[in-house]
Amino acid sequence: MTTVQAIRTFFFYLLLSSSAFVWGTLSFFVAPFLPFRARYRFVVWRWCRFATWLARVVAGVRYEVHGLENVPAEPCVILAKHQSTWETFFLSGFFEPLSQVVKRELLFVPFFGWAMALLKPIAIDRNNPKAALKQLAKQGDERLKQGAWVLVFPEGTRVPVGQMGKFSRGGTALAVNAGMPVLPIAHNAGSFWPKEGWAKYPGTIQVVIGPLMFAEGTGPRAIAELNDRAHAWVEQAQREIEGQQQPLDEPVSSQA
Repeated sequence: MTTVQAIRTFFFYLLLSSSAFVWGTLSFFVAPFLPFRARYRFVVWRWCRFATWLARVVAGVRYEVHGLENVPAEPCVILAKHQSTWETFFLSGFFEPLSQVVKRELLFVPFFGWAMALLKPIAIDRNNPKAALKQLAKQGDERLKQGAWVLVFPEGTRVPVGQMGKFSRGGTALAVNAGMPVLPIAHNAGSFWPKEGWAKYPGTIQVVIGPLMFAEGTGPRAIAELNDRAHAWVEQAQREIEGQQQPLDEPVSSQA
């Protein structure tokens, strides 16, 4: 990373952390008086869009979205590739209202975590996998019935660029049991916003939204088949995206 990019990254983090503190504190006092959809737009939607804007303007991390025609009119379960923090910001500012699976401990972070707790996230105990699946099934079904998108990172953690993690069946089980499809999403955010370290590299993230996928039947077999199909699509899309990836630090001519 060049010296200039290091300075840009420093200012990006300075502005991002400052805005998180100010916005999280403000949201903690304002959000309780707003209905859920307005609360989501005020607390999450606006700040996450600001975060992706800040990444573009200050750190040079741009993005392009492909497959917008695949986004349904009604919310469903989103199964997204997980490589960095960027996609959490982007997806939270793109779909609304959105409920995502988070570690329960995050809700105890002063101000920011307290504000997050007001947004009906699906808080799970990752130290207890069986309990986590039950929490996802119960709370996820409630969120879908309330008209919210449910975001699941089926790999469970951020996986380095060029690798694919095993897909947990929790997301597809939720979709099948609720009678809803899944929407797969692939991207290469980790190439410009790496999992490890604080470096940010200028370039254009490619986000590809796949076709809606419906289960063929019900029960465990249908869940497994849908999960395998979603995994296969994301894996193939990742190969295509990363195969045409632009070199790091190379100037780009387009942006979202």
